Amino acid sequence: MPHTRRTFEIEQQLLVEAIYRRYHYDFRGYAQASLRRRLQTALARFNCETLSQLQHLVLHDAAVFPALLQYLTVQVSDMFRDPEYFLALREKVVPILRTYPSLKIWIAGCSGGEEVWSMAILLREEGLLERSLIYATDINASALQKAEAGVYDIERVPGFTDNYTRAGGAGSLSEHYSAAYGRVVFDKSLRRHVVFSDHSLATDSVFAEMQLISCRNVLIYFERPLQDRAVGLFQESLCRRGFLGLGSKESLRFSAHAAQFDEFLPGERIYQKKAQA
Repeated sequence: MPHTRRTFEIEQQLLVEAIYRRYHYDFRGYAQASLRRRLQTALARFNCETLSQLQHLVLHDAAVFPALLQYLTVQVSDMFRDPEYFLALREKVVPILRTYPSLKIWIAGCSGGEEVWSMAILLREEGLLERSLIYATDINASALQKAEAGVYDIERVPGFTDNYTRAGGAGSLSEHYSAAYGRVVFDKSLRRHVVFSDHSLATDSVFAEMQLISCRNVLIYFERPLQDRAVGLFQESLCRRGFLGLGSKESLRFSAHAAQFDEFLPGERIYQKKAQA
């Protein structure tokens, strides 16, 4: 019988349910079309012709799931990605953050850590890092390890540097890393202000009161109910008048929680929780 698209969809639903029941990773609310593309790529990696075969491996070989997780989660980021966003944080949000005696900042879905290190550098240059604690979370353990290491191929540095400059960098990005053997490693003193932790926007709850949450290019991979759950977590976690930053293609416009936020900088997708929310 030919392997039709409908068959693939059924197998995909069964695989996602199996992953949830076996490993408690919940991809049921993820955008199914995006998941389908990533699973189609994964089939070749695991020498499987069908998702049913892949499901068998996932259920009976515990070593397979961590490898499959690399396909199920998107690991694309950059230092000071969308420089205009970081410039807006520096010029418009930081002056307000200065009014707090201490700061808690949540980078949700931190991937390989590029945005975490970018935020730490920005805070250091603005004199806020010493009173800040950055929570960097993701569901991918390998991504968290990479993020915590802060090691990147040196070929990426020109792009990092260009973004840093366009984001209003106060000095030289090279002041924050050392280079050796074709790689750069970011200053470990930045690391002292970061907590890296496993956290799922699909299943976990809030864990602290934040002044700023940055969750960019994550909601686009969720279906609407899961998007609403994630934004609800952010709304619950933010202090009154706290800030939420989203990706350039993301918006609260159709969110169930849109009424709880003001559009602080609409062009940069930076929102502010209302005082009475």
